[in-house]
Amino acid sequence: MTELPRDRVRELLDAVLDDEASDRDDMARRVYISPFHFSRQFRLGTYESPVALRRRVILERAAWRLRRGDSVTDVALSEGYESVEGFSRAFSRAFGFPPSAAERTSTHWLPAPNGIHFHPPTSLWVDSAEAPRSSMDPTTQMVHHDIDDTRYLLELAGKVAVRDYDRPLLPRHVVLGWDGPEESIAAVLEHLIWSKEVWLASIDGADVPARGGRDIGALAARHETAAPRFISAVQRIAAEDRWGDVLIDALCDPPESFVLGSVISHVLTFSAYRRQVVRQMLRNVGVEADQGDPIMWLRTRHQPSHER
Repeated sequence: MTELPRDRVRELLDAVLDDEASDRDDMARRVYISPFHFSRQFRLGTYESPVALRRRVILERAAWRLRRGDSVTDVALSEGYESVEGFSRAFSRAFGFPPSAAERTSTHWLPAPNGIHFHPPTSLWVDSAEAPRSSMDPTTQMVHHDIDDTRYLLELAGKVAVRDYDRPLLPRHVVLGWDGPEESIAAVLEHLIWSKEVWLASIDGADVPARGGRDIGALAARHETAAPRFISAVQRIAAEDRWGDVLIDALCDPPESFVLGSVISHVLTFSAYRRQVVRQMLRNVGVEADQGDPIMWLRTRHQPSHER
């Protein structure tokens, strides 16, 4: 029996989910490319960073085991966590409830930007309802381009000298009056991510989220948390045709009404502007960036792996 050739995304997934892989560099070595290109190729193929996907699938597997009756201690230590406390914190942040409540839930899946989930006992399942649509629907393309492009800019910002990252490069620059000045690379990137965080809270009916740090590591972590939630929210609105629904946003003072379609348009419009501003700031401090063209991004996504 002839085995079908495995595509590049499957090879990258294998590297990420290999129990022997200790970190991103180790994952990259298993597919013989640099860590930077490994992360880039993986995100292009799955819309998720390798570390984020590995962490999510491990937590899904942990939830499945807990639902079957395994103890929290056994699951925590065998899934690679150094302590039960650390596992409990990660699990609670991801699922919204502690490991002790897992057996009362109906699913072990977490929101995924690519439909890839843990499938017992040792497999993966790709949920077609969650997987990015292959059509050229502009909303889908704009949302995924925005997510990928923000990751790209965060990577480039990591190359900026410390003295340039948080200093005013565009004095008195304001995007939206209520957001205040955005004069530095750090400020614009933070508002880029904060916009999704606060609107997601409004859509979900949650309190104003805690505003995290804006160093590169903190922003990258915040983006990896908000990105799949934003994709899932847009997919849900589209699938249920709720673009015309009205959101009464109690986070505003006084409360305001917003049409859901206009909320998504608002986020994408100002995100696109901020991403171009960041590009110009990066160039001003000597870090080259591409043009951020969705046409070129789409071509890269569909380019054969051996040509990348």
